[in-house]
Order: sequence, then C-alpha cells, then structure tokens
Amino acid sequence: MLNALKFNASDLHLSVGYKPIIRIDGALAPLEEFSILTEEHSADLAFLLLGERKGDFLENKEVDFSYNFKDKARFRINVFYEKGFIGSALRLIPSKIKTIEELNLPAVIHKISKLKQGFVLLTGPSGHGKSTTLASIIDEINNSRAEHIITIEDPIEYLFIGNKSLVNQREVGHDTKSFHNALASLLREDPNVIMIGEMRDPETIALALTAAETGHLVLSSLHTNSASQTVDRIIDVFPADGQNQIRSQLANTLSGIISQRLIPKISGGRIPATEVMFSNSAVSNLIREDKAHQIDLVIETSLENGMISLNRSLAELVRRGEVALETAMAYALNPTEFQRMIGQ
Repeated sequence: MLNALKFNASDLHLSVGYKPIIRIDGALAPLEEFSILTEEHSADLAFLLLGERKGDFLENKEVDFSYNFKDKARFRINVFYEKGFIGSALRLIPSKIKTIEELNLPAVIHKISKLKQGFVLLTGPSGHGKSTTLASIIDEINNSRAEHIITIEDPIEYLFIGNKSLVNQREVGHDTKSFHNALASLLREDPNVIMIGEMRDPETIALALTAAETGHLVLSSLHTNSASQTVDRIIDVFPADGQNQIRSQLANTLSGIISQRLIPKISGGRIPATEVMFSNSAVSNLIREDKAHQIDLVIETSLENGMISLNRSLAELVRRGEVALETAMAYALNPTEFQRMIGQ
C-alpha cells in the first residue's frame, strides 16, 4: 500500500502467481522488488484487509468494502476468488477532494453545483474519474451552501467533512441493506441533495427519478460512453410497457450529463476529455419522442449554452499540445467528425 502511495498509483492488484501490480496513469506495472505471491500469502493479505467481513466474503465469494490504511490513505477494495485462489483489487482514494479546477475539468461544470433540483449523471468507463468528479461537485455544494446532503454508496469512497452543509454518508451492507432500501426511506430523512454511488438496477433508477421529481437534486454515475447512450441505457433497463413513463420522468427531471475519459498526456499523466450536456427544451423533446440519438447534434450546436461534445474537448486538448493527435483519435466516438474538427 505504501508503494501505491509512493508512485501515485490509482490501483494495486494482488493475485496468486504474480508480483504485486500497480496501475499508474492507466498502465499496469509490476513491483519488481517484491516476490511472486503464493496462494497462502495472497489469502493472508486478503483476510488481513477483510477483518470482520471475512464471513461475508466466504459466503458470497466476493465483497466490496473500504479500508483506511494507517490514516495515510483510503482504499476501495474488492476481494474475490479466481481459479480457486483469493485475489484483491485495491483502488486508492485520495484523502483530499480536489476542486473542479484542480481536476482540469471545464469551468461550466460549476453550474451543476448551483442546481437546487434535478437529475445529474456522471458517466464514462471504469477508472476514468467519475467518482472523483462526483465528489468534487458534492464538496463544492458542501462548502458553498447550507443543504442536507445524503450519500448512498457501496462502499463509501471519499469522506466529506461537513462545512456549510450537513453531510450523512450511508454504506450499503453496513448502514443499509441495499440501495433500494435506502432510497425507499430517503425522503423521510429530509434531504436536499442525494448522491447515489451507482445506478445498478431499475428499482434504484425509478426511485432516483421520483426523488428528482419531488424537488431534490439527485446525482449518480453510470457506465456509459455518452449522453445519448446514457438516456437509452436508462430507458432500456425497464420493461417495454413501462418505458414511456420512464421516458417522461427522465425528460422532466434530467438536468445534465457529464461523460469523461482520462486521456494520456504527452508530458505524462492523464487529463480529462469531457462531454457536457445540459438539458433544455430540445433535449427534453428528443427524450420524450424516443430520439435520444439526436442529442449528439444538440450538444454540438449548443456551445453558447455551455455544452461541450467529446470530440470538441479532445480537439482542444490536441490544439493545446496536451494530447497527441493519434491518442485523441483513439478516444473519439466519431473519428471522421473529429478529423474534420481539427482540420485533417
């Protein structure tokens, strides 16, 4: 764990038959000074981390939890079986919550933290900074206005220290049985802002939309690649006979979608490329009419309203000399449009 901190790694992997492996700027690298992990060593390390959760792991064969390491760092950990052996994946959670500026995110994202109600989603692949951006927005609300913020997470990742706001963080499996249970009782807890770690099932999505409909600001994350794909994914998880209702609720409550990728920089490290969509009458109508695929065009033609397409964000990073053209091309969702944008 100290080596993960020393090298500013995002992840640490412990698997039988391999040396400990860390992930730095998206790339895996073995810690050569360590020995290859044996079955016994890997299990001992996992059980040390698990503590009182050992019984849950042995029963369910996998478990997620958070772990504080000597007050130096916090990790989100998944312990699992593979080929009968025990392995662990540890995600480093920085102790300091960075600001939107420190994360190199577009300044327009500050608009999200000023919202009083609505439904906001952070999307993108795993390991590309969704939780970090979400934490930055929540902490900005915490530091700027007096609200009751409730988070429901599995496990709790970033720890918020209440400032102007009252912040209650609830961990699934420890403070509540499930996302569904927590959300079902949430509105009786007098929240203003609700943060749901991840949208995992139709019940969670439906309750989140209802909370947004009743005047709350609801923020969550989803593993999708763009705003238009996000809308389709949310609607498609419901049975066909219930999709029209969800489509209507989403059109009425959706405030914004931020989709991001962490792109390797020429100078080393990574920088976010960000698609930003704010809902307006055009977006709402497209959702109602089941034409989510046209949202991409609305984003591209609404720069003056603060919207940013992923291609435009990538092109700007290339123009500034932050990211190589070939690298940006690999992350573009529409390479042909991206080439046109940068004049190739």
